[in-house]
Amino acid sequence: MKPFYTDQAAWVDKVGRIYAALERVKISEEQNPNKLMLRRQNRITSVHATTAIEGNRLSVGEVAGVVNGVTVFGPPQDILEVQNAYAAYEALETFDPDSVSSFLRAHAVLTTGLVAEAGAFRTVDVEVQREDGEVLHTGADPKIVPKAVGQLLEWAQESPANPLIASSAVHFMIEYIHPFRDGNGRIGRLWQTLLLSRWNDLFAWMPTETLIHHNQLGYYQALQASHNGHIEASPFISYMLDIIEHALDQYRTTVETKPTRAGRGGETPEGTGVGVNDGVNDGASDGASDGLDAAILQALAHEPRLTGAALASALGKSRRTIERRLARLKAAGLLERVGPDKTGSWRVLR
Repeated sequence: MKPFYTDQAAWVDKVGRIYAALERVKISEEQNPNKLMLRRQNRITSVHATTAIEGNRLSVGEVAGVVNGVTVFGPPQDILEVQNAYAAYEALETFDPDSVSSFLRAHAVLTTGLVAEAGAFRTVDVEVQREDGEVLHTGADPKIVPKAVGQLLEWAQESPANPLIASSAVHFMIEYIHPFRDGNGRIGRLWQTLLLSRWNDLFAWMPTETLIHHNQLGYYQALQASHNGHIEASPFISYMLDIIEHALDQYRTTVETKPTRAGRGGETPEGTGVGVNDGVNDGASDGASDGLDAAILQALAHEPRLTGAALASALGKSRRTIERRLARLKAAGLLERVGPDKTGSWRVLR
C-alpha cells in the first residue's frame, strides 16, 4: 500500500503525553470502585455522539432511555440507529480488526434496517457534498473498494507505526475510501476504537466520539485538509491525537471526582460519613461512594441541558434520588444552575 501520511515531529510529544495520561487513568480507575457505572455512562455518551454527528436528533437522556429499554418518543429511524450503534459497541470484542468479513459484519450491525446494503460494500459511485451542493469528496471506484479495504486492514496489521497513529490513519482512510453507501463515519470511528482497544483495553470506554462531536467542525476540516488535492492524512492524525489526549484527561478528571456529603447547612465538614443511606429504598446508597455523584457530573459535563428526568433514565435511578443528588452537589459547590429551571443549563465546577 502506498504511503498516505508523513510523520510529524510534534507527534512524538503528543504520543508521550497520551502514554502518561493512560497510566494516570489506569491508576485512577483502579482506585475507583464504581468504574463500571462510569464506563457505562461513557458508552452511552459515545453512542449519542457518534450518531449525533450523522444528524441523529435524540438527546443523551433519550439515548440512555433507548439503551435502558425505556419508551422513548422520537423518530423511529433515530431510535433504531441508536439501538444499532449500542449493539455494535457492545459487540466490540467480537470483531477482528484484521478481517474484512468482520468489518462487513460490524457495518451490518450498525446499519441493519437503515440502509438497503447493510453489511455490503457499495456498488455505485458516491460523493460527499456540502449543504450548498459543492462536492467535497468522491469515494473510491466501487470496483476497487473490496481490495482497498483489504489492503488497508492488512496495512494496519503489519504497520510498525504506533497504534495511536496507525488507528487514526485507518480511520481517515475508511472515510477516504468511503466503502459503503451510508454509515462510513460510524464504522470509521468504531474501527479506530476497536484498533485502540486491542492495544489498550481502556480505549473501549474512552469518550473520543463525544469530543469529536463537540469539535465536529474541526473533524470535518481535518478530513478535508488530509485529501486536499492528494492524500496526506497527517492533519487528521494530528487532530485525532489531540482528541485522544483530551478524552483521557477528561475521563481521568471524572474518575477522580469524589464529592463529599454536604452538611445540613450546605457546608461539607471534614470527616462526614459517606455511604450513609438516607432512608429512601431505591436500591443504592445516597453517599458519594456509590459513584452516582461522579456519574451525574460526567453526564452534565457532556450535556449541560439534561433534565432530572433524563438523568434518572440515563443512570437507572429514581427522579427523586437524582434531584436530591443535584441539590447536594450544588450545596457542595460542585455544580451550579445557570438560567431558568425550564430553559437553563448546568455548569460543572471543578
